[in-house]
Order: sequence, then structure tokens, then C-alpha cells
Amino acid sequence: MSDKIDASVSHSDYSGDLQLQEATHAELAAMQQKPRLLSKSMLKLYWCIAVAMLNSCINGYDGSVMGSINSYEQYRSYFGFDPDEGTPSTGIVYAIYTIGNLAGSFTAGPFTDFKGRRVGMAIGAMFIILGTVVQATCHNIGGFMAGRFILGFGVATSATAGPAYVSEMAHPAYRGAMTGLYNVLWFGGGVPGTFVPWRTSTIDGDMSWRIPIWLQMVFSGVVLLFCFTIPESPRWLVSQDKHEAALNVLANYHGEGDRNSPIVQLEYREMLEDISKTGSDKRWWDYRELFNSREVRYRSMLVVFMAFFGQWSGNGPVSYYYPQMLRGAGIENNNTRLLLQGLQNVVQFIGSAIGALITDRVGRRPQLLISTSIIIALFAIVLALNATNVVDGPNGDPIAKSPITARAQIAMIFLFGLVYSVGWTPNQAMYPVECLRYESRAKGMGMNNFFVNVASFYNTFVTGIAFSAAGWKYYFLFIAWDALELLIIYFLFVETRNRTLEELSAIFQARNPVQASLKKPDVRADDSTRREV
Repeated sequence: MSDKIDASVSHSDYSGDLQLQEATHAELAAMQQKPRLLSKSMLKLYWCIAVAMLNSCINGYDGSVMGSINSYEQYRSYFGFDPDEGTPSTGIVYAIYTIGNLAGSFTAGPFTDFKGRRVGMAIGAMFIILGTVVQATCHNIGGFMAGRFILGFGVATSATAGPAYVSEMAHPAYRGAMTGLYNVLWFGGGVPGTFVPWRTSTIDGDMSWRIPIWLQMVFSGVVLLFCFTIPESPRWLVSQDKHEAALNVLANYHGEGDRNSPIVQLEYREMLEDISKTGSDKRWWDYRELFNSREVRYRSMLVVFMAFFGQWSGNGPVSYYYPQMLRGAGIENNNTRLLLQGLQNVVQFIGSAIGALITDRVGRRPQLLISTSIIIALFAIVLALNATNVVDGPNGDPIAKSPITARAQIAMIFLFGLVYSVGWTPNQAMYPVECLRYESRAKGMGMNNFFVNVASFYNTFVTGIAFSAAGWKYYFLFIAWDALELLIIYFLFVETRNRTLEELSAIFQARNPVQASLKKPDVRADDSTRREV
């Protein structure tokens, strides 16, 4: 193959066979050198990635801020909620956000494909800003819920366009770290989403909760302000037959300005071979390419598994007894509990950053398998501590008998958060993006968002009821569930590291995708040829 290709190369609907794609992988392994982290191209690329990653901060901030202000007496009394009742009294507020997110999942893909990933980010940001304004200025629960619905609708688009852009723009040598860090930035919003309410909780009146709500538009405002200062995804440009523009983006951000750089030419050739100009991304209503062949059904299966596993690996149920544990440990002050919640987010932020930085070295499968195995062990410990220490109090609520054991339970929660964030947090956005073909990537991420919200709905509403009925025995279910996850990951999840997005097509076309993904090509290269032997 010639290394020099220009933009006049005709676009085809080629879906290369395994031999050609593996040869391309061998070529990439032989020719690719990791760029300097502080080179001109990489510094410009960091800016692009940073703008897109703010979409993750948006989601993290809202997820944390609502959990915090829900405990405010000022918030509850303003809207007439029972100050002593938990989630059931405010469940409709959480539900309407989820409903908005579910509705937005069906439009997120078309919005992201419509005029490119940047326009998708802008559309999501505009809905979020509108929803924030409605929430922050409302005077009744109906207005607040309307704002929550609009916000959830916009977040669905942001959660689709953001990771798609990061994965498609990332340099192949650092795609794992760059895409993995996307979900890490959830805590970039989650940390201020807990510490801001911690400080405003002492303010009298409704400004105590309106200020955190107003600040919700900061991240989305920055995205809207800067999303058009960054280039469009080269893959979207190729799909629209804008080959000159695609080559320019690849050269400027991956090749130090050189269009004939080996990595630029290799990426461009693979995009030409793999991206169809007649795919379903050109038809907003067409979702068939998520299900119409064995290859794409396997891809979609992994996306759905990842959506449920990422929410049901224990991050919901482990924290259920958190308030009771804090009270049992002698921590009665709500302000202190908010502080500990913020510190927990900091621990998880550190863990997820570590996970993103090691994913290309360790691999996606080992990362998920090891963390899930440790989670099972931690669940067993939490179950034992609950079984021996948690009893029914006078009003029927669970309380801790021993403050020392309660502190041990709190430590287990912090340790669980660290382990979960190292293994699962980077992969929650990265792995589904890597599993999807370009033509169905935006719609597939919308599908991922839909099932994430279905799983989250279960965590929010069903888990609490189940724990109320079964108590600590409910942890047996999650130990068994995590064991099932472990088996499914081992037998069905492919390894995606060290391959470009286009090369993954060969993996999913193989008779046994897992074995094909674990195969290490033996590369022999000399001055005149590079081939797999």
C-alpha cells in the first residue's frame, strides 16, 4: 500500500475483510510513534478535548447538586415536601428529569448527526440553559418540574455528542486516556455540585437552593460559547464527503501540520474504507444499523450490557445506608454529611483519573474484570457488617448498633467508590463509543443513554423499596449480579485497546470476536514492506 493518499481518492462503502484490516493494524503498530505530549498539535488537541469534556461536567454537577439540595429544609419547605420523609416525597422531581432524559435519547442521535458533533453539543447546551433558567426562576413545583424535564432532555444530547466527539478526535496513541478521561470529568461537575450546596446550605430562604441551580448553567454556557472554536470531527467530515477539511483536521491535530504524515494517511485511508456515505447517520429516522446484521447486533449487545452494568455494579445500593451509617457513627449534622459526600466525590475523581490513565496499558477487559472481582469481595464485607450491626430503630428505620462498625462501613463505601471509579468510570462512556460503527455511533450512544436512565430509574425508586423490605439481605442479589457480570465480561466483552476505531470492524466481523480481539499480531517490518506474518 502506498503511504501517500490525497483527498481525490473516491469514497466507497467498503467494509474490509479481516486480513486487510489486520494488516492495517500491523502497519499502524510498525509506523506509529507516540507524539510529544507538549507538541503544538497536541496542545491544540487538548483544547478540543477539554471543550467536549465539559459536557460530562454538566451531568456530574446536576447529579450531585440535586442529591444535596434535596436534604435542605429550605428547599423542602418552599415546595411543601415533608421535611422528615426521604426520596418518596420528592421522587417525582427525580422521575421527571429521568423522563426528560429518556425522551431526549431518541433525538440525541439525530441532533448529533444532523450538522456534526459540535452542533449536537450546542443544541444540548441550549436546552440545559433553558431548563436551568426555568428551574431557578420558578415559584411552584410545576415550574421546577418543567425545568427538570427540559434539563434532562438537553443532557441526553450532551451525553451523546460529547463522548462521540472526544473519541473521534482523540489521537490513536492516546484514545483510551483521552476518551476515558471524558467520564472522569463527571466529577469535575460532581465535586462542585456537592461543595457548593455544602456552603449555601447555611443561607436562609430560597436562595440557598437557587444559587446552586443557577450555577448549573456555567458548564453548558462555556460549551455553547466555545464549541465552534474547535474543528468538526474528521470522521463526520469524511461521511459528508468533505475530504479536504478532514485531511486538514487530521494534519493539524495528529500530524503536526503534515498531511503526508504516516499516521494522518493511515487514519484517512481507514476512514475512507470503513465509513459509508449512505449510512443511517444520513437518515434521522433510521435505527436499523444498530440491529440489521450479526456484527452490529453484537456491538449493540455490548452497549446495552455496558449501560446496565455501569449502573448496577453496586454504585446505587452501596450508598443506600449511607445516611444511617453516618448517624450511627455519631455524625448528626447535615452540613458535615454534605462535606463527607463531597470528599467521597474527590476520592472517586482521583480513582477514575487513575483508571483513565492506565486503560491503554492494562486494557479494557482486565480493568473491568479486576475491579468487578474486588467489588464482589467488598460487597461481601458490607453485607457482613450490615448483618451484624444494622438493626431496626424505634420508627422502623435501620440504625447502626456500633459506631466503630459504622465507621468501618463508611470506610468500605469510600474504598468501593475508589475501586469502582478506577475500573468502571472511564469505561462507561469510552467502551460504548468504541464498540459502535461510525454510522450508528450517535444513535447508539443515544440508545446507551436510554438504558442508562432505565437502570438509574431502578436504582432511584426500586432499590429503596427493596431495601426497606429485605434489608441487608438484598446485598445477596448484588453479589450474585456482579458475579454474573464477571462471567459476561469474560466471555463476551472484546478488547478494544491498541486499535483505531475503524480497525475494530475486523474484530466484530470475526467468528469469535473475543478471541480475535485478544490476538496479538506478529509484525515483521523492513524498509520496503510491512506485513503480518
